[in-house]
Amino acid sequence: MRETFATKASGHGRHVKQSGGHGQFAICDIEVEPLPRGGGFEFVDRIVGGVIPATFVASVEKGVRAQMLKGVAEGFPVVDIKVTLVGGKTHSVDSSDAAFQSAGALALREAAASAKIQLLEPVSSVVINVPDEYVGTVMSDLSGRRGRVTGTDAAPGEGAEISAEVPDQELLRYAVELRALTAGTGRFRRSYLRHEPVPGKN
Repeated sequence: MRETFATKASGHGRHVKQSGGHGQFAICDIEVEPLPRGGGFEFVDRIVGGVIPATFVASVEKGVRAQMLKGVAEGFPVVDIKVTLVGGKTHSVDSSDAAFQSAGALALREAAASAKIQLLEPVSSVVINVPDEYVGTVMSDLSGRRGRVTGTDAAPGEGAEISAEVPDQELLRYAVELRALTAGTGRFRRSYLRHEPVPGKN
């Protein structure tokens, strides 16, 4: 499973701690927007006038990436977003790499709190070989698994090859269940295709 932002959002990351000796000071403002499925991650530096030095800009990106791995809603990695750093503040003594990493992570969490977060599930491409008499049974079973049949072809010998796209969640016991449906004659292979939004989880 993965998470992504379904809407644009802004986040304010403020990591300011004063204690004896050096404190910690980092403030950053980011804008987050969804990328097309499979778009990965983009980080854009739109800081002007050196408000945040380049070394700390890299720290913000590190913090954002670390938070993406941990997730922002249900603990799944975040994918397919663009994060733009638009502002912030530093302190001549108390700013540090660690402080700006923390601020970056906080900013992403805050943006997520005001955004619509979409859960994504892995979907596999499945190719099933069965004798002709079981084609209807297998296709009916696939539709009950939220599968989309993408084609059927004659297979060598007497039988058919059914191609479909099926969420991985629906394939957990498919090897056993396919054998039961086809009196032990059906077999299949699968490969990862993409992540898609989970129905009813947006």
